[in-house]
Amino acid sequence: MDSDSTLDDLDERLVSALQADGRATASDLARAADVATSTATRRLRRLEAAGVVAGSRPDVDYDAVGYDVTAVFRLDVDGEGLADVVEDLRETGRMVGVYEVTGSDDVVAIGKFASTDELNARIRAVQAHDSVRSLTVNVVRAVAAEGDVPPVPADE
Repeated sequence: MDSDSTLDDLDERLVSALQADGRATASDLARAADVATSTATRRLRRLEAAGVVAGSRPDVDYDAVGYDVTAVFRLDVDGEGLADVVEDLRETGRMVGVYEVTGSDDVVAIGKFASTDELNARIRAVQAHDSVRSLTVNVVRAVAAEGDVPPVPADE
C-alpha cells in the first residue's frame, strides 16, 4: 500500500473486523472478510506497515476497575506552553483523550478518576501550570456513548 493509496473494499472489511474485535485471529479476519487466511494475513501486514493498523486494545469498563468519575477538561493555554501542557496531561495516566482543538479553547481532555478527591488534585495541578490561562472542568453526569468506533470508510 502506497502512502497516498486509499483503502480498498478488502482493507475496509479487515479494518472493520478488527474494530469489532481487536483480538481477532487471522482466521477470524479471513472469515469476516470472506478471503483466504493467507490473504487476510498479507493484507493485515500491509495495513500495519502503512500505519493504518497498530496494536490492539481491550474494551475496558472503567467503572468496574474503580474509575467512576469522568471529567472533561477545557483549557485556554499560552501558545508557547501548549506542547508542555499537552504532554503533562498525557503523562498523568488518567486522561483517556487529549486533543488540541479550534475555538475558544486550545485543549480538551477527557479523564477518568477514582474519586472526586483525585479529580480535584488533578484540577489543582493543571491550574498551577504556568501556561494555563484558564480551565473549565465538567464532571460527566451520565455516559450516553463511549468507545464507539466510526465505520471505515467514513460515511459521507
